[in-house]
Order: sequence, then C-alpha cells, then structure tokens
Amino acid sequence: MATGDREKAELLNAFFASVFSQKESHLQPQQHGMDEGLGEIQPQIGKQVVQEHLATLNEFKSPGPDQLHPRVLKELAEVISEPLAIIFESSWRTGEVPADWRRANVVPIFKKGKKNDPNNYRPVSLTSIPGKILEKIIKEVVCEHLETNAVIANSQHGFTKNKSCQTNLISFFDRVTSWVDTGNAVDVAYLDFSKAFDKVPHDLLANNLVKCGLDKTTVRWICNWLSERTQRVLTNASSSSWKEVTSGVPQGSVLGPVLFNIFINDLDEGLEGTIIKFADDTKLGGIANTPKDRSRIQNDLDRLERWAETNKMKFNRDKCKILHFGRKNGNQRYRMGDAWLDSNVCEKDLGVLVDNKLNMSQQCVMTHGPCSPAQDIVIPDEDENLGFLPSQSELDSSQPDLSQADLGTLHLQESCLPEVCQTSPEPTSPVFLRREFCKQQRSLDSASRRSARIAAKNVAN
Repeated sequence: MATGDREKAELLNAFFASVFSQKESHLQPQQHGMDEGLGEIQPQIGKQVVQEHLATLNEFKSPGPDQLHPRVLKELAEVISEPLAIIFESSWRTGEVPADWRRANVVPIFKKGKKNDPNNYRPVSLTSIPGKILEKIIKEVVCEHLETNAVIANSQHGFTKNKSCQTNLISFFDRVTSWVDTGNAVDVAYLDFSKAFDKVPHDLLANNLVKCGLDKTTVRWICNWLSERTQRVLTNASSSSWKEVTSGVPQGSVLGPVLFNIFINDLDEGLEGTIIKFADDTKLGGIANTPKDRSRIQNDLDRLERWAETNKMKFNRDKCKILHFGRKNGNQRYRMGDAWLDSNVCEKDLGVLVDNKLNMSQQCVMTHGPCSPAQDIVIPDEDENLGFLPSQSELDSSQPDLSQADLGTLHLQESCLPEVCQTSPEPTSPVFLRREFCKQQRSLDSASRRSARIAAKNVAN
C-alpha cells in the first residue's frame, strides 16, 4: 500500500493511464480531415475578443503546468491581449498546438467507495489557461456549426444548449408515464459506460469530426491538440512522473464535452426503442407487452454492445440495470453480450431516485426525510416570536434558493412539473400519486407545526 504522496501520485497516474485505449500506430490523428470535409478557413482573432476572455477569468482557479496564473493574466489583459491574439490565430491556422497546451496536471477527485481504491477517483485535468482561452474561441465556432446544421441528435441532453438534467428526466418519463397510464408494461435499461471520457479513440473521433462537416482547419487543430498529450498526477505537494495520454478527451478541458458529444452522436443509429442521453449516461426504454416487444429491446441492447466494440468503448455491465414498470410486467431478463443484467426496484437517475411504481416516494424520503409528524424544528406563527425560537422569516432566509436546490427536489414541486401534468391527472396516474404524496407531506408538516406552537406556548406559560 502506498503511503507517501509521491507513491500515491505514481499509483494513481499508472491506473489512470491503464484505462486508455490502445494507440493505433498505423493511423496518426493529423492525417484526418486533410482529404475530406469542408475546405480550409482563415480564422481571425481580434485583440478585443482575447481581452474580453481574459477579463472574465476566475483569478481563484489553479494554473496549468505552465504556471501562468489566471490572476496575472487578468491583470495584464490590456498588455498581453494583442500578442496572445497573434499566437492564437497562428496556432489555429497552422494546426500547431504548443506543447505546454497539451500537458495536464491531473487532480484526483474522490467519488465514493473505498479511498484506497484508485478506481474510485475521477481524473480532472488542469491545463494551460491561455490554451483554454483558445479552446473557448474554437468551441464557439464548433457549437455554432453543430446548432446550425442540427448535427447532435435530439436524444442528447448533456452539454447542449437549452437542455439539462431536468429536460432529460421530464422528456423521458413523460413518455414512460404515458405508456404506463395506458396499461402498458415498460422496461427501461440504465446503461453505464466504463471510463467513457478516457477511452475515446482519437482516430475515430477525428473521423466523426470530418463526418459532421467541420472545416479542415479546425479538424487539424483539434487533432493536433489531442495528439502527443502527457499528464502527471498531483497529490498535496508531490507529483508523479509524466505519462503519455493515448486516448480520451481531457476531463476539465473546454472542448472535451463537445467532442464527446460528437463522438457518441451515432449511438442512436438503428435503434427501435426510445433512447436518451446525458453525455454518456444512457437510458433505453420501450413497451414490453409481448415477446416481440421484449425481443425488440434485446435487439437494441445487442446493437449498443456492437457499437461499443466497434468504437473501442466498454459497458460496465455490473452497473447496467433494468427497471420494470407496469402492473402486468413480465419482468423479462435482458443481457449485454454474454452477461445477464440485474433488475432493480429503484435506480438513481441523474440524482433522482426512480422506483418501479413511479410514485417518487423514495425520492421524497431521501430529500425531505421520513414523513413523520415529529419535526426537528418548531416553527411559530409569523406574527409571534417566543424568544428562544427562530421566526418564520429567519427560517425562510436559511432555506436554500430553489434555483440552487437538489435536482430531485425540483421534480417534487408541483410548480416544476411539466405543463401537461398541471391539468387534472387521472386518480391512478403516477402524476396524481406524486402530487397526492407531496400534499400529504405538507399536511403532516402543517399539523406538526400547529402542535409544536401549542406545546411551545404551554412551556412559555
């Protein structure tokens, strides 16, 4: 077991490097985009554009391996904006990316589980601040192209304009609940890619960049930016040795999420069921009334497995689960490859607990605690203050702003339900059950507050 900081850094870096896809020696990323796609462009980057990006830098962020601190860059914005604009424009036009922009200090972020298991850490890359500014400028061009030409599939809700976790959950479960409300059995597969961002093969990503119609100049720059990357892990005051990065899009970079969306965009092709994604978090669902329906879902899972093999990705089959909805569901078993997938009665979906009854009771318990008359806080009337108890206004000010609340809480509030759910739901529908559950909870809370006020008055007297 590693005890010193240097040993820990070396151990983590070795593990992070072990998950990379093998580099194709016969196919260099720079070869892509030279014979296909749109023509060359002559990008122009003005001093004012660079100065605006420098002015918005967060001076509390950490610098990259080049040690150019954002606070220094921000304070010198007026002086360095013009030379940086020249460097940026030259780099974009020639497709040559400085070596310092392709190096990363990796900070291991603990997720959950045992802290002595390297698999429970997420590698977040700290890269050059000037390099990130050029990434932002190029990202604007790439995103404009993707939006104008509707390149990214509608099923993708991650890192996409006007979409979010909330739109993902609402659009998917609006369909699922409508199926269940009409008496159908529904099966949903929750799929988990293993180290998705770290395994993206650079050669296949470059092919997808060309297919989506990006110009050669931008494709060439991105390929160079991805090639010959190196990383080291920082732990406290120690760092590991440098290791080559042979695949993946850097987590913590500006372009990484957009490039991942382009890479995974064709995951939907050929599927008959309903698929929805938030980056790599994928759900596949469909009606499962008959053997033919269930066979259709299995065929879709087989297609996804073949896609993963073709694109050098891998599903974490132990984390792929099935949820069965509907009273007449036959609880069909499904497989990915040669592994049978386990069925769950409850699954965490983008932070929200979803159970097979679709009544959100477990999410309510997780967010607000058990629905019990006993409360930890006594809340008096607004016009009275017993001295030793907080006033209603003080309690209100201590509550988190709804815009910053947990995503699951948002879905429990009646006002946050889709408009289609605001109109007289059937008394047996999941929407009605969710609303009634929250009403009962509010009623219990109100009753407990009244009891607490009476008890507090008796104590005061």
